[in-house]
Amino acid sequence: MAGKVLYKSSVRHDLKQIDPKNAERILREIRTVIGANPRGGEALHGEFAGLFKLRVGDYRVIYTLVDEDVLVLRIRHRSKVYG
Repeated sequence: MAGKVLYKSSVRHDLKQIDPKNAERILREIRTVIGANPRGGEALHGEFAGLFKLRVGDYRVIYTLVDEDVLVLRIRHRSKVYG
């Protein structure tokens, strides 16, 4: 059973930069994919080792596992997420 999905405070700012339709789609994907299976995203490598990403259209959700919970760190456009 999956734990809770938690959001870093900066995610609120990230979501304000995204149009409402895409923001709702992203949140829905977080609930269904990550909420059901925290390892449902793709593991990152290199300097981002230990983090996971979830692709939602042109956006990326970057998250980490904290015990049994998921902590969403960033939600950004794919061209800006790793910079």
